[in-house]
Amino acid sequence: MSMWDVLPDSERQRWVLDPFVAVGPLRFGMSADETSSALGGARGVEYQDVPRLGIARHTHFEAGLSLYFAAGEGLCGVAADALRGPQIVVDGTALVARVPSELERWLFDRADAREPFTESFSMPGGQAGSLTLGVVLCVQRAGDRLLTSPLFLTGDVLDDAYHRLPAEAWAIR
Repeated sequence: MSMWDVLPDSERQRWVLDPFVAVGPLRFGMSADETSSALGGARGVEYQDVPRLGIARHTHFEAGLSLYFAAGEGLCGVAADALRGPQIVVDGTALVARVPSELERWLFDRADAREPFTESFSMPGGQAGSLTLGVVLCVQRAGDRLLTSPLFLTGDVLDDAYHRLPAEAWAIR
């Protein structure tokens, strides 16, 4: 595989989102050790502490995930890698490695069927999000195209996500 190859859905783990509770086997509030156990013993190989935010990021390259931990709160964010991360599904819709405009359309159509002004939002960088799913649709490069790399958050972080997480959480990778 080249660095830009995208793993097909048939070769990805398939996880279900339980908004604000769990992303697949990862439950919000877990410690770093508990998340490693839930991922089959895999440990994050890159750690980045952002003391002024009280956040630590652990990147699990093999699992295709970046995990965010808030001091005293545990796991508060799960970002799925568009190239190699698990496929995360909600309401029968796959959220990882999709064309951003198509997934945004799904998100806004979902909001229109509910309460649009209390359902969806946009981040300062233009990323669409859902208040009821706890997700921000970030994007990641796959060669010359962009694919969705969703970031799932707890309610506390979602309330002020742009300021609670480091800028790299929103950057196009």
